[in-house]
Amino acid sequence: MTVSGLRELKKERTRQTLSDTAVALFLERGFDAVSVAEIAAAAEVSKPTLFRYFPAKEDLALHRFADHEDEPARVVAAARAAGTAPLAALRDHVLAGLERRDPVTGLNDDPRVLAFLRLLYGTPALVARMAAYQARSEEALATALGGTDPLAARLAAAQIVAVLRVLAHENVRRVEAGEPVEELFPAAVAATREAFRSLAEGLPAELAR
Repeated sequence: MTVSGLRELKKERTRQTLSDTAVALFLERGFDAVSVAEIAAAAEVSKPTLFRYFPAKEDLALHRFADHEDEPARVVAAARAAGTAPLAALRDHVLAGLERRDPVTGLNDDPRVLAFLRLLYGTPALVARMAAYQARSEEALATALGGTDPLAARLAAAQIVAVLRVLAHENVRRVEAGEPVEELFPAAVAATREAFRSLAEGLPAELAR
């Protein structure tokens, strides 16, 4: 590995350590009760160092979603390059996530995952910050969808991101209500298929197929 590669690896490890430390404190005491100074001290770095990695306190918690921010766009770009239907590729990607119980789908009953999701959805500051992540996800997805009408692409991206969010929230709600994940899985798959069928019918053909 090159020197620059080692440097980037070290930065990513530091970023992960900071995020993990922060989330552990947030889960223990609540988001609002933990200061940035306390997080920096627990991670044994200075506040300026912490802010170099995370511009805002909320980003420390949402780092776990960082890789997912442009995930729909990456799936669509790969589908376009392969000459396959973008919506079908996205649907299959979500179905694969449900199959492996990916936490981002909401179909996961690991106590640590549920505790984090309660923190995320139960903290107004994190909910607001999540909206910014979703806006960037929509923008990236609109670019990946392309097409001859930029507005149509933006509208399609907004619909797709909203569907992904609602599907995940519904899974979380039902798991929190006590439904066993294994019993919920068929319903989650059916809901995903129906949601993407509806999307395909409502979106312009050049964006859906």
